Amino acid sequence: MKHRFSPISNNKGPVLVTLMVAAALSGCTVGPDFQNQKPDAPADWTTWRSGDAALHTMNGAGVMADSQWWKRYNDPVLNELVNRALSASPDIKTAALRFSGARAQYRITASSQTPDINATGKVTREQLSENSPSTRALKEVLPQPDELIDLMSEPYNWYQAGLDFSWEIDLWGHVRRAVEASDADLSAQGAMLELARLSIVGDVVNNYYALRGIQQQIVLAKEDVQAMNERLSLIRARTEGGELDYTDVERQQSELSATRANLIDLQQQEGIAMNQLLLLLGEHPGALQQQLTYKPDTNQATLPPLSLGIPSEVALTRPDIRAAEAHLHAATARIGVAQAELYPSITLGARIGFDSYSESNFAEWGSRTWSVGPSLNLPLFDRGRRKATVVLRETDQQQAAVDFHKTVLKAWQEIDDALSRYAAAQQKLVEQEQREKSAGEAQSLIQARYDGGLTSFINVLDSQRSYIQARQSLAMCQRDVKTAWAAVNRAVGNYPR
Repeated sequence: MKHRFSPISNNKGPVLVTLMVAAALSGCTVGPDFQNQKPDAPADWTTWRSGDAALHTMNGAGVMADSQWWKRYNDPVLNELVNRALSASPDIKTAALRFSGARAQYRITASSQTPDINATGKVTREQLSENSPSTRALKEVLPQPDELIDLMSEPYNWYQAGLDFSWEIDLWGHVRRAVEASDADLSAQGAMLELARLSIVGDVVNNYYALRGIQQQIVLAKEDVQAMNERLSLIRARTEGGELDYTDVERQQSELSATRANLIDLQQQEGIAMNQLLLLLGEHPGALQQQLTYKPDTNQATLPPLSLGIPSEVALTRPDIRAAEAHLHAATARIGVAQAELYPSITLGARIGFDSYSESNFAEWGSRTWSVGPSLNLPLFDRGRRKATVVLRETDQQQAAVDFHKTVLKAWQEIDDALSRYAAAQQKLVEQEQREKSAGEAQSLIQARYDGGLTSFINVLDSQRSYIQARQSLAMCQRDVKTAWAAVNRAVGNYPR
């Protein structure tokens, strides 16, 4: 006789009703729906600016979207350092691991949308006690139960195998909201990874040009020391010839000592700047000496004019704003998760398998076993824990909204600061170039007059000091223009892609 497996052959009405009700309710989703945020932005770049209007000039048009903007400096060493930092920076590695963790968490959460299916199997050797509660009835009812009890208490093997099914019906959108929140967390960590990459590139550019600026000043200081040594030798010769007194010698020696002391200070700063840059690259002190050794910059970068496009679009490219919006999205979705906990939950369960004490008939149809049916979890009393959780999630959402608004305000502050800084650096560069040119010409004229006996050596020292200061200021201003342009790219969110 053939047997047909039909686990719901009788009394299937209650189970079917439960399934129909669950299917009807599974489309419900409690909690607020998230609305995409539109960051506040000015109508154009002439508004939302602080400070003097002289620094609010904007040149060019179009959209500034350059994912490799540091290559505009035309510096191969900088390009190599940026590539090293993007692949080896500890901060980027940490952000990448957090992104990977968020992606794994999303997969874990999303797995709750499908049933759990587990295969089980067990073989045990068992023996019942002759005095167990199961034999009590035999002793009370049968006149001679000993033979039956001896049979029941003999050791035997127990073979079990089957498949277990379990699925919690998402009646109130508990799982859907959890998946939504996890997806938003993943988006936030992705934006934070982009922010880490942008920050590292900006820090590498800033530290690199800070180092190059110090090294350039070291070169200038060494040139000044050499020139002063030559001048001191000349003054001593003229003093010994009676043309000058020892006052001029001492003055020149004082200036020379001051310049040497400044050189020592600059050399110390060079080591510190190198280590700060190497830390960004994940390197130990003393590494990359060949790359970081100063070489005259023969390829002067021509930085492009500012072309920032539409302010609202620029704001949306900033990774920190997108991360803050994603955090707000996740916090909103978790309100629905908490609210769903207030309502009943139904879990569908089923099991099919085989159960036998004998290995020989384990796979026979008569050894089959099955069970199917829903289980209901109805929250009754928890001293307000679930309701308090809803309030907590609503508070988290409100805090995330405040954080988003603060992030947007901070973004526009950074953009305004960066634009003003770049405009000021460009204007200062023009003035410093004129200052350096005039100081050099003045120094040459005064030196010629001194050589002709038409002025005192004090004027020569003064002109030398002015020229040294002008050259050093020009070097720092050239550095400031480059770092200010990096600040603009960082502020508008030009992260590496």
